[in-house]
Amino acid sequence: MANQLFFSCLMIATGIGIPVMAALSGTLGARYGSPAFAASVLFLVALLISVAFLFAVEGGLKPFPKTPLPFYFYLAGVFVAFYVLSVTWVAPQFGIGNAVAFVLLGQLISMVAIDQFGLLGAPMHAITLQRLIGLILMSVGVFLAVRRG
Repeated sequence: MANQLFFSCLMIATGIGIPVMAALSGTLGARYGSPAFAASVLFLVALLISVAFLFAVEGGLKPFPKTPLPFYFYLAGVFVAFYVLSVTWVAPQFGIGNAVAFVLLGQLISMVAIDQFGLLGAPMHAITLQRLIGLILMSVGVFLAVRRG
């Protein structure tokens, strides 16, 4: 149960960080006049932090697994780049709230598909009536949160 609480708090902190990151990266992209350059700077900072974490917490480099992973697992980096570039470019023009709200809606849609079918090695969690109602309410909430007027 302690892990559940820790993981929940960590993911809440992560969720809090997404709009903060969108605001910071959007402003950085606008000030540099280049979302791609801003994203490159952000990735450099992220690389340095990841390498520091690798050595400080995990003790350094680990060997690659003996059984190779399918190539598509490495496409996660493409999604990270797509997210950072998109939010850096769109958020200053579309608004941080709008950008993050629609990202959330996209996350809900992909979460349902991944859970329902156990895609990409994730455990399967069927869509129950309770989950479906929750997803509908969250989706309506996204639209209400971005609606002006």
